[in-house]
Amino acid sequence: MTKKKGIFDIQIEQPLIQVRMREEKRNDVAIEQALSVILKQLEVSGCRERTLYDYSTIVHYFIRDTNVVYLIDITSDVIYSWLEQMNVKNTTKLTRLKCFKAFLGRCFDNGWFTNKFWRSVNIKVDTEIKEGATDEDVNLLLSVLDYTKFLDLRNATAILLMYRCGLRIGTIARMKEKHVDFVNQRLQLDGEVMKNHKGLILPLDEQMSVLLQIMMKQNDLIRDEYKEVNDNLFITIKGKPTTNSITSNSIQKQLRNYTVKYGIKNINPHALRRGFAKNLYAKSNDLLLVSKALGHNDLSVTTKYLHTELTDVSDKLRNYL
Repeated sequence: MTKKKGIFDIQIEQPLIQVRMREEKRNDVAIEQALSVILKQLEVSGCRERTLYDYSTIVHYFIRDTNVVYLIDITSDVIYSWLEQMNVKNTTKLTRLKCFKAFLGRCFDNGWFTNKFWRSVNIKVDTEIKEGATDEDVNLLLSVLDYTKFLDLRNATAILLMYRCGLRIGTIARMKEKHVDFVNQRLQLDGEVMKNHKGLILPLDEQMSVLLQIMMKQNDLIRDEYKEVNDNLFITIKGKPTTNSITSNSIQKQLRNYTVKYGIKNINPHALRRGFAKNLYAKSNDLLLVSKALGHNDLSVTTKYLHTELTDVSDKLRNYL
């Protein structure tokens, strides 16, 4: 029996029907999202503002320059490509790479990566031997400053604390008057002002004690005049803290002006601190003591800081044979 054609029979050639594919939704962690989480973790752990600023700046450089959105799309090749397009010195590239690697390391700690593929990414940079300040450099500058002027007095005191105590400029900016113990002639620094968040006690000599006492009396007069309420050890001529932004420090600017004005090249915070380290090491031959005085958590950092030569290590070991 022949089947009748009816209303359900359609006379049409088989159409080419394509099913529209849904766009695949990415469930990967976005770099911006990861950065936000890590910055909060760093803040809770007590990291200084400068560290947070560096993480945020470098990671945003990476996103801007590579257009990479998700962590999963970051590869060694992408990182190398990013480094190659930077129009900066290799030392600057290395600094940015170290910061970005630190960010990726924290991503790994959060479980967003299964391996540390970025370890193989490196930049060859000739190690620059940075000189430390010398007694001659420091004495020359101290001899030309006018101690009747508040800024010169303040800066001279900061210079001596960096050169004789090895303090960082960031620590000096955060120090409070309570950290100075005149009775025992020492600094009692707590974790709030130290980069490694560990307390440190350092001795003061007679000259530093006298300068600090004079400066603190002047601090009170300046704060009263400008109605400023703070207990910072180092303040501006208007009574405010010396650090008014993450990357700006008025004492550091003044030291830069001194190098130009008086032609003394090694008067900057790093050179003064390095000068302290080299002097202490020369007198004590005790690398561990230097490391503790500098507030380093790792001896390898101290050896790099001092640029300890292999021959120097060999000569010292010979004494124990």
